[in-house]
Amino acid sequence: MTSTTSTMMDVPLTIDLIVDRAERWMGDGEVVSRRPDKRLTRTTYRAVVERARRLARALIGAGIARGDRVATLMWNHSEHLEAYFGIPLAGAVTHTLNLRLHPDEIAYVASDAGDRIVIVDDVLVPLLDKVIAAGGRFERVIVVGNPGDHEPYEAFLAGAPDAALPLLAETDPLATCYTSGTTGKPKGVVYSHRSTLLHTLVAALPDALDLSRGDTLLPVVPMFHVNAWGLPYVAAMTGAKLVFPGPHLDPPSLLDLLAGERVTVAAGVPTIWLGIREAMDAAPDRWKLMPGLRMIVGGSAAPEQLIRDFDRLGMTLLHAWGMTEMSPLGLVSRVPPELADADEATRYRIRARQGVPPPLVDLRIRNEAGDVPRDDKTSGEILCRGPWIAGSYFHGAAPEKWTTDGFFRTGDVARIDQHGFVQLTDRIADLIKSGGEWIASQELENALMGHPAVREAAVIGVPHPKWSERPVALYVLKPGATASADELRAFLAARFPKFWLPDAFEEIDAIPRTSAGKFRKTELRQRYQGHFAPR
Repeated sequence: MTSTTSTMMDVPLTIDLIVDRAERWMGDGEVVSRRPDKRLTRTTYRAVVERARRLARALIGAGIARGDRVATLMWNHSEHLEAYFGIPLAGAVTHTLNLRLHPDEIAYVASDAGDRIVIVDDVLVPLLDKVIAAGGRFERVIVVGNPGDHEPYEAFLAGAPDAALPLLAETDPLATCYTSGTTGKPKGVVYSHRSTLLHTLVAALPDALDLSRGDTLLPVVPMFHVNAWGLPYVAAMTGAKLVFPGPHLDPPSLLDLLAGERVTVAAGVPTIWLGIREAMDAAPDRWKLMPGLRMIVGGSAAPEQLIRDFDRLGMTLLHAWGMTEMSPLGLVSRVPPELADADEATRYRIRARQGVPPPLVDLRIRNEAGDVPRDDKTSGEILCRGPWIAGSYFHGAAPEKWTTDGFFRTGDVARIDQHGFVQLTDRIADLIKSGGEWIASQELENALMGHPAVREAAVIGVPHPKWSERPVALYVLKPGATASADELRAFLAARFPKFWLPDAFEEIDAIPRTSAGKFRKTELRQRYQGHFAPR
């Protein structure tokens, strides 16, 4: 009789595959951490894994059972990497608390997740005290660094019993992250071992984030934000040297670290790279960076001018896009070989787009008429599904975010060109409807940030007595630069229909941002809601 089954081994895709590889085959790989006092400490993957296993046994000894949530409230450093590995090795679920949220919000997500234990940096204990005062409840508080009156992390590890680690299943939950809560309460997304392993494998591909053992990676993106975009897992799997910045995210500190550790790949939101660009322009001879340093940018769209500026500085900005619900990788923008010889404007236009989906991501752009054509004109909402994309929220919240055929509704509006490259144009919530016509605020923002005097810009819809809404542009100038409203309007007029042009241009000191570095437009709309009201 002919067998109808495969002859392949059924090996579960679980985190211990990455952990064991990092220990056995990449053990000498270096992990560097910058501490709050700016000291650099150095360890190896072998030592990190050994301590992660001790953490796992200590958690089991503390009564943590399969599926229990263990929270972290930490910056990026080697102990946080130990938690990334040790908590799931115990069969538990890592819940990275976002330290940039208000204490009330942190208390809410900790309670919603059911966190039992929290591991916290000593410099963040005052924040944790506020979280507890706001209603956050933890059975044990374990402090990395100076413990004060709390339980020391090192003593917790030292007291680990000689307990056997559980056998893991690939469908077991591995980590939990919460959405930023820009619309309604934050919602939990629970990643599985399988989803994380598959995301890690694909993220490392050359046409994705392209990481290898020969790289030195600096994740500026916090480990509490979508698992630092999955990059710590990728680094451990490939053996890339990891450099953690700790709490020091100002441009000079980051540039010192980029230069001193000879970093080849870094990752962060556009705000970070805007500051890096300005620091390098102000002191062009101060830092000697690795030639061709690659910088992954996500969180929000990077304007084309920023990509051009980094090319001028000898570095390469790589556009990627995703969401908490997507682990987060959903699109990556690399110029395809058929366009390698295209004119400069075409190549930059492609690089400024969010790109094409990596393998295993099924992505569609759909409006009321169905899937949009590849005409680079017709817009629709991005829908996606795949093995590392959430099929629901924790506790079953907001089921309307999924279509009947299983696609996740991202809330992002986009169009697609003849090459298959996706261009995000706006969030559905940020589209401006004026006189019955739609205006994409993000396209206006990206164009404004191409003006040589503009550091960053946000465009919002403001209630208008005649047109329902009209766009208002809020902008921050580069140091020492000047630009009038008429000059900025003329700059946009060459690129957009007349009715798209903002009715007002207002210079402000700073654009408020969410904890993920995105523009907080809800705050801006509230601030300017009476701009066109009769006076």
